[in-house]
Amino acid sequence: MSVKENLARIQQEIEQACKKSNRKIDDIQIIAVTKYVTVERAIEAINSGILHLGENRDDGFLSKYNSIGSKAVWHFIGTLQTRKVKNIIDKVDYIHSLDRISLANEIEKRADRTIKCFVQVNTSGEQSKHGVAPEQCIDFIQQLKEYRHIEVVGLMTMAPFTDDEEEIRRCFRSLKQLQEQVKALNIPNAPCTELSMGMSNDYKIAVEEGATYLRIGSSLVGT
Repeated sequence: MSVKENLARIQQEIEQACKKSNRKIDDIQIIAVTKYVTVERAIEAINSGILHLGENRDDGFLSKYNSIGSKAVWHFIGTLQTRKVKNIIDKVDYIHSLDRISLANEIEKRADRTIKCFVQVNTSGEQSKHGVAPEQCIDFIQQLKEYRHIEVVGLMTMAPFTDDEEEIRRCFRSLKQLQEQVKALNIPNAPCTELSMGMSNDYKIAVEEGATYLRIGSSLVGT
C-alpha cells in the first residue's frame, strides 16, 4: 500500500485512541521510521504530509539527509555511539536515545546549537534494551543542568514485544509518571513535556497512555 493509504488508516486509529483517552489528535506527532526503506519511500512519506523522519544508524541517516536535507525534521532514534556524534550533530533535530553522561559530554562538545533530546528510560527492565533505569532517571537529568547545548524535551522508552497489553501499558504508564515528576522540577533545560513511545505494534496503546511522539515504521512506510 502507499504511504498515504497507510497514513490515513493510522490517523483514524490514533483518532479513535484519542477519543477513548480524551486527548487531542493535534498533540501527537508521527515520526516515520525510514531506517529499512529507500530514499524514494522516505520522499513518498514527505509528499504524503509526514515531515518527521527517524533513523537509527548514522550511515542510513546521512544517506537520506544528503538526498532530502532540510525538507524533513530529523530524529535520531537508535543507540548513538559517542564516536558517531560528530557525523550527525550538525544535521539532526532530535536525539531520542540520550542515556549516559559520556554521550551528553560528546553532544555538548560537538553541538553549536541546542539539540532537543529525549532521555531513554528502560521501563521494561529487559537487559537487551538500552536506557537509564527509572530510579536513576531524575538524577541523570539533574546532572545535565549545566549543559548549554542539550534540552531534555522529554523521555523515551520501548515496551517489550509481547501480546501482554497490561505489561505494555505498565511500561508506558511508568514513563508518563516519570515525565510528570521531571516536569514538576522546573529544570531550565529540561521542560520534559514530551513522551516518545509507541511503535507499529503498540502505538494505539501508547496514545492512550500519553505519548506525544510515535515512532512508526513498518505499518507506515513498510520494511
